[in-house]
Amino acid sequence: MKLVILDRDGVINYDSPHFIKNPDEWKPIPGSLEAIALLNQSGFRVALATNQSGIGRGLFDMATLNAIHDKMHRALGQLGGRVDALFYCPHAAGANCDCRKPKSGMIEEIGRRFGIDIRTVYSVGDSLRDLQASAAHGAQCILVLTGKGEKTLIEGDLPENTWVCADLAEAAQRIIAHDNP
Repeated sequence: MKLVILDRDGVINYDSPHFIKNPDEWKPIPGSLEAIALLNQSGFRVALATNQSGIGRGLFDMATLNAIHDKMHRALGQLGGRVDALFYCPHAAGANCDCRKPKSGMIEEIGRRFGIDIRTVYSVGDSLRDLQASAAHGAQCILVLTGKGEKTLIEGDLPENTWVCADLAEAAQRIIAHDNP
């Protein structure tokens, strides 16, 4: 099995410093949904690993998060794409849980659920914490320059061998090319 783990905000959709709190605020980055569909068509399963501390902060509830994800799933389906599994951390930063990135609890759970060695997985994010969570288990990390990506690149300290791509569309092309030399 081939698997790609994606962060959501800043990778698939535009991010907001005030959180994505309802379906109307969820807007895909141009080319991102097509990139997921291309990955699917190339034999990759796609899992999301996303921090959603807005739940823990009381900014939105589970029904709203589900509505946001329903919008994403419908938009993907119209393009022939899908997300096979969605993992999220609902905790606020101070909760000290194991699932909030940069800790790797979500990544470990994805590995268990899919029965896959994370060292064979590609992981795409726009922040250092996305990359750190996956790098802890040896995934091929990919930084996209959308969302917080440009700031993350400038700040440096990326995990060793991190690929840098303009956006998810470029990352998908590189993943597919690397998988089919």
